[in-house]
Amino acid sequence: MISREEVLNIANLSKLYLDESEIEGAQKEMDGMISFADEINKIKADCENLPELGGINNAFHDDEIKKSCPQSKILENVDGGKDGYFYIKKFN
Repeated sequence: MISREEVLNIANLSKLYLDESEIEGAQKEMDGMISFADEINKIKADCENLPELGGINNAFHDDEIKKSCPQSKILENVDGGKDGYFYIKKFN
């Protein structure tokens, strides 16, 4: 368990003021954080011996320029399309 002195030192370094009623709660919260970090480290250690996934180097791909629908064809489906734009009514 993290000691009272450690909690007060961390609070001082963080420029926090803890009154007597908050110190015990802070100890429990900090212990919880340390326990969580320990569990993550155990999982990390367990995963170090797993074989690497082969063939996955980069999930991204190069951008490709592809032919699109002509703008005039798209605007045929819009009521009020003009000059290459979609015109919409202003909402208040």
